Amino acid sequence: MPGENLTRDEARERAALLSVDGYEVALDLRSAVGDGGAEPRTFRSVTTIRFRCSEPGASSFADLIAPGVTSVVLNGKDLDPGEVFDGSRIALEDLAAENELTVDAQCAYSRTGEGMHRFVDPEDGEVYLYTQYEPADARRVYANFEQPDLKAPYRFEVRAPEGWTVWSNGAGELTDGVWRFAETKPISTYITCVVAGPYHYVTDHYERVLEDGTKLEIPLGAMCRKGLAPHFDAEDVFLVTKQGLDFFHDHFDYPYPFGKYDQAFVPEYNLGAMENPGLVTFREEYIFRGKVTQASYEARANVILHEMAHMWFGDLVTMEWWDDLWLKESFADFMGTFANVGATRFTDAWITFANRRKAWAYRADQLPSTHPITADIRDLQDAKLNFDGITYAKGASVLKQLVAYVGQDAFLEGARRYFKRNAYGNTRLGDLLSVLAETSGRDMTVWARSWLQTAGVNSLTPQVLLDTEGGRIAELAVLQEAPEAYPELRPHRVAVGLYRRTPEGALERYARVETDVEGPRTVVAELAGAQAPELVLVNDDDLTYCKVRFDETSLATLREHLGALTDPLARALCWSALWNLTRDALLPARDFVGLVLRFAGRESDIGVLQMLHAWANSALVHYASPGWRATGERLVAEGALRELRAAGPGSEQQLAWARFFAAVASAEADLALLKDLLDGTETVEGLTVDQELRWAFLEPLAAHGAADEAVLAAELARDDTASGKRHQVRCLAARPSAAVKAQAWAQVVESDALSNALVEATIAGFGLPSQRELTAPYGEKYFAAIERVWRERSIQIGMDVVRGLYPAHQDRPETLQATDTWLAAHADAAPALRRLVLEARDDLARALRAQECDEAAAGR
Repeated sequence: MPGENLTRDEARERAALLSVDGYEVALDLRSAVGDGGAEPRTFRSVTTIRFRCSEPGASSFADLIAPGVTSVVLNGKDLDPGEVFDGSRIALEDLAAENELTVDAQCAYSRTGEGMHRFVDPEDGEVYLYTQYEPADARRVYANFEQPDLKAPYRFEVRAPEGWTVWSNGAGELTDGVWRFAETKPISTYITCVVAGPYHYVTDHYERVLEDGTKLEIPLGAMCRKGLAPHFDAEDVFLVTKQGLDFFHDHFDYPYPFGKYDQAFVPEYNLGAMENPGLVTFREEYIFRGKVTQASYEARANVILHEMAHMWFGDLVTMEWWDDLWLKESFADFMGTFANVGATRFTDAWITFANRRKAWAYRADQLPSTHPITADIRDLQDAKLNFDGITYAKGASVLKQLVAYVGQDAFLEGARRYFKRNAYGNTRLGDLLSVLAETSGRDMTVWARSWLQTAGVNSLTPQVLLDTEGGRIAELAVLQEAPEAYPELRPHRVAVGLYRRTPEGALERYARVETDVEGPRTVVAELAGAQAPELVLVNDDDLTYCKVRFDETSLATLREHLGALTDPLARALCWSALWNLTRDALLPARDFVGLVLRFAGRESDIGVLQMLHAWANSALVHYASPGWRATGERLVAEGALRELRAAGPGSEQQLAWARFFAAVASAEADLALLKDLLDGTETVEGLTVDQELRWAFLEPLAAHGAADEAVLAAELARDDTASGKRHQVRCLAARPSAAVKAQAWAQVVESDALSNALVEATIAGFGLPSQRELTAPYGEKYFAAIERVWRERSIQIGMDVVRGLYPAHQDRPETLQATDTWLAAHADAAPALRRLVLEARDDLARALRAQECDEAAAGR
């Protein structure tokens, strides 16, 4: 991987020297189906680039990662590929003012989801191709200048096997056996795209009359593998798509600029989705094979709208370098929820954002790798790792704060001016701040420095002083704290809410004040004299990005009456705050688990309920004292089963509790119940045990030795699909056997035969917390292997291995010491690799602190 890196300095130097007029890319993918022999490895890629050089006679390079190059022709001169191509770069010497480069290469099909990914469907043997490039894998498919600020128009043509359909960014047609596509607008390399194969394809149409009276017409398409076609609810995908296009046209005042709008749901996808203009790609798991809750449909709608927002934030206007990745991802993350609430049936999406999305941000912002939203991205490996909770969720949270700070109208008008001034160009932070300053009348410099250019998360705690009788507030202040490593105290626009119980027992808000919090202590004068509260929520309505803390009275109220809190957003914010207290070793894990068992059954928001299940499981696995884990697991399994039986037949809550029960089941009686539910010898009224739920029940059975290889083979025969294969591989690796763990380790670490999806499934089955003793021998092996894996495998597989196989469940001080020893001995290892190890170490150290807190609670 190091030879494939590109530094920011190299990119800046090349951008100052070169400008690109256009690409013509011809791909021959007919080899994809093979000839019945060995699996095809390569395809032909012929690229012609027309570009200018500001300093004739200078040297530069083009990017290409390929097994072989047949020819390189620069300005009519044949160059020796053996001399100019080193495996990742093509040296270009003595450039003219105007240049033409043609590269004929043999590029490799991918099995890791990077470049041209090739997938063979086990169900019917059909082959499917798609590309995925961000941040820099277009060079695996065609020669180019792989950096976002060298935009250009593209013309693609593709030869494909007979009977296939091919899609790209522009509209295409098949003539004389070649698919030819309309020239694109100027775009960056990483958002070009090709999808090819016998996909199931559905069409629709969107039209709108613009303010000038012209009609905008956008052909819509959606596709998936043929095997998923029976499950494909394309009508709902199109519904959200049309709602989103209406919403963004209403608010952006810039017509969708890329012609058609196809959406491809593709197999073995590493990401959630990718914003290729005219051809958005999604992971096919967004096509639901079984019953799911509305939270899953809301998440899919959010992703559809997130990618659609990118058509403007990212595709039309693109960051100059990956330092300003937030200029597209933070905006798209914010706009996804903003549009979901404003345009679709998911009007409570801000609750999901507050409870789920921001949890990702809070975790990332407390890691040793935390960074400002505008990050220091030295090279492509840095860029790959910065698609993180800071860039997405914290950035989106900060934009929500910005909307509260400058006002929604000023914010949207700033976006409109930003698009019009920078269309098809590249921008930096200052370009956005200048238009926001214009539209809001505010100096954005101080705000940007505090929120975009510093790291860390602040904590806000209410301080309540009552009058002598104790019935009224004498003074209410908000205390702001910052971690020692990142001491910035930021300006926060917050709502402070006061809550009391009604005579009927409901916990409801009776007073609310919006105020600006600045510095270590801010007095909220408007609340003086108000009736004494039982609960103070200092970030009511979730306007800012912070960790919410509670005064003693508020915390005591939540311990007894959290379920009585009637407002679902306030309840979600309180759950999130309690989870942060648990992670920070301020609330014992057993107390958090107890709150979930006591109140989660009353949770009306299904997304929040599913998040509570995940947090309770994590509390047991990571933060509970080892001596209490068995007790906690029994209590949680009993509680999950109780709620499963009490839930409304056929309800979303019933399905969520069924999945949670399977996730925590370990006792013999619980495993027996899962087997009976699978066999149909026992039923729960209203619960349909469909194929996806069958696999969810089989995993704990496999992990506890109650479902062997034969049982899993029989289930695969029942579900002989790509999805079924992934489930089976995970269950096989989950079996409690030393031989199984050795085989799984070898398949992932010592071999590259598995695809990215099966690597992920094997890792998931290998490292189960209930099998700590079985995986204990692999801690030492992990540290011995990771530098080699990072060097030899693709960055995606390297990330999966380093993150997924870290011995987190060997949660002892000795594991911390082993990690520190490796870090000390590998000071010169790739910075991205060290970052991953440092993050894993920090998670483990946090878990050990939380376990100490929980152990101390045992003596209460």
